[in-house]
Amino acid sequence: PHRSGFVGIIGRPNVGKSTLLNAYLGEKVAIVSPHPQTTRHRILGVLTRSDAQVMFLDTPGLHKPQHALGRHMVEVAKAVLEEADVLVVVIDGQRGVTQDDERVFARVREARRHPRAGPAPQSALLAINKVDVVKKPRLLPMLDACAKQQLFADCIPVSALTGEQLDVLLERIIAHLPEGPQWYEPKQHTDQTLMQRIGELIREQALLATRQEIPHAVAVLVDQIEPRERVTAVEATIFVERPGQKAILIGRGGTMLKRIGQAARGEIERLLGKKVHLGLWVKVAEAWRKDDRLLHRLGYGSGGVPQSTVYPVGGTREERLRH
Repeated sequence: PHRSGFVGIIGRPNVGKSTLLNAYLGEKVAIVSPHPQTTRHRILGVLTRSDAQVMFLDTPGLHKPQHALGRHMVEVAKAVLEEADVLVVVIDGQRGVTQDDERVFARVREARRHPRAGPAPQSALLAINKVDVVKKPRLLPMLDACAKQQLFADCIPVSALTGEQLDVLLERIIAHLPEGPQWYEPKQHTDQTLMQRIGELIREQALLATRQEIPHAVAVLVDQIEPRERVTAVEATIFVERPGQKAILIGRGGTMLKRIGQAARGEIERLLGKKVHLGLWVKVAEAWRKDDRLLHRLGYGSGGVPQSTVYPVGGTREERLRH
């Protein structure tokens, strides 16, 4: 039988959830950085095979929120916890089962306690990630501890980076999916708009280039995408919360912003398959992470699905920002 369903990728921050999603799709659908809470939206990634269609839902890491953005991120993850047909809980094999992981387990247990509307009961699998850098004897206690949870149908050591045992995990995921049709065209890998994907690629390079408080204070708004004969022109604004952060992001003589722009342009060109002219501006929006109105404008909506903002191609840049 053909199987299809939604698979929620759940876990605390920085355990490799987005790397796992990208590995299965063979392309960058979710951005990745060493900083916790890189993922802020629910990101759909669709894997289509002849016998199954797996609709992965990458989620922000479950954590204790400190502001409106954090609350949005946790609500996104909780919505996926309740709606997915299969939950893949990811932990970091290097660190073992932490207290934060235990809290994630408790959320999964609570979600599975309540009946859900769906063709089959919800299943949960555990993926022990990063085993490429873990000595094998360390895995045995983790596997034993996870089996004692009596929460997971399978506990599988994997490496999202090297691909080790990802095929095993995928077969177990598909085995637990309900029977169903293809919901997406085989060539469609995500439901993100082009603006969302480009904005995330720019934010990824800003995260990789900065440290300390800067990555968490960065948001990106794509103002314009204008296809031309030989090049696509992209204009985007990077928002931060304080003037000092703006100065760091621009750098002396604009060197930091130039570095971010060059790296982001390469990623966008790979996505579009053509040359790109990228214009970046940095703007201060004080305490935007605490401002619901600004959060909505920047694409952080409620209910687990990002709210897209589409800006007109015509008009001056100031008009687009006002829009």
